[in-house]
Amino acid sequence: MSIEVHIDWEGETKRVGLLRPAARGATVTFEYHPTWISQPKAFAIDPTNLPLRAGPHHSPMLFGAIQDCGPDRWGRVLIERAVRRQVLDAKPYRDFDYVLALEDSTRIGALRFRAGAEGPFLATSSGRVPPVVQLAALLNATDAVHGETETAQDLRFLLGAGSPLGGARPKSVVALPDGQLAIAKFPKPDDTRDIAAGEVLALGLARSAGIRVPEHQLVQVRGRGVSVITRFDRIGTRRIPFLSAHSLLGLAPGEVGSYTQLADGIRQCGEAVREDLRELWRRLIFSLLASNDDDHLRNHGFLMHSAGHWSLSPAYDLNPVPEMDRSQTPKTPITERQEEPSVAVALDAAPRFGLRAAEARGILRDVVTVIRQWRQTARRLRLSAGTISAYASAFENPSIDEASSLLEA
Repeated sequence: MSIEVHIDWEGETKRVGLLRPAARGATVTFEYHPTWISQPKAFAIDPTNLPLRAGPHHSPMLFGAIQDCGPDRWGRVLIERAVRRQVLDAKPYRDFDYVLALEDSTRIGALRFRAGAEGPFLATSSGRVPPVVQLAALLNATDAVHGETETAQDLRFLLGAGSPLGGARPKSVVALPDGQLAIAKFPKPDDTRDIAAGEVLALGLARSAGIRVPEHQLVQVRGRGVSVITRFDRIGTRRIPFLSAHSLLGLAPGEVGSYTQLADGIRQCGEAVREDLRELWRRLIFSLLASNDDDHLRNHGFLMHSAGHWSLSPAYDLNPVPEMDRSQTPKTPITERQEEPSVAVALDAAPRFGLRAAEARGILRDVVTVIRQWRQTARRLRLSAGTISAYASAFENPSIDEASSLLEA
């Protein structure tokens, strides 16, 4: 089976190429269409894995840009449950089967897929994204999935809403009152702290620290926190091409990469190189000081606003983790040397981000000042005393002490 790959670009849906998904154990092939290559403003949809040239590209695994269009772990759970309950017909054997099972209208980025020139874009449902006022119904459905008591109706409801980014946490795409798409992230019944409150708090602190973040709000649904994050890959109904940092660097599954490698990728493929390098280093410092332990290169993304040039997307999936809940999952290394991430290592690496020592120390001072005021920010968000206490060790940590010592030296 061959799948046409299209992209929404400059107000049109244009055919980019043809993908031949692999049978189990075989090679995936992609070939740009001649009409796409011949355009004056043609660009590679994946600059590292799929450079713009005639002829087939082969890979033992799904190409990064197309893998980015697929579901996260939560979305895969929904798809597998839907197959089990015969809500979906085809059993997903390959990564690409999961990509095609996602709802087209809510898939991340601007790539679209169909089986033939006259067929619909896959997958298509009613096309009705649930409005944000249906958060309570969506929460009931995600709770049912968590408890393995979901109905076929629950699965249709959630699958129609998509699951484009964000790992294993339950979530749904929702429509805001102005028609803009957002991601609603729901609590799990066994959560021991308010995860949504922590994310919204971190996003607010990041914005105060000079980091671009999407619009966000914390919504109480039956006494439980839900974070609602506006989608940054849409401007109204217009889709914006998206690529994860993992794919920009051409990393294999399980390969970690480093911040300095990402800085090199920005130099090679970026549009606003100087600005993005400075912001990347600021995000690195923020993640260290705010205990953002779920910091891997799929949690950094890029958007394309002009042909062939990628810019850092707003920061997303910022989740402060209290000391007692931290896993042994390694953070993204700062450099290729794979040292344990620290403020001192980040300062030493600052020249790789185009920063002089004084500039780096100025950014560090800005971020430290914001993090130290986290309790005031939490109170402005009207977080409960219990939630503030639960996050204390995330924001009052050894990295803050290290940063303070280095700034005083």
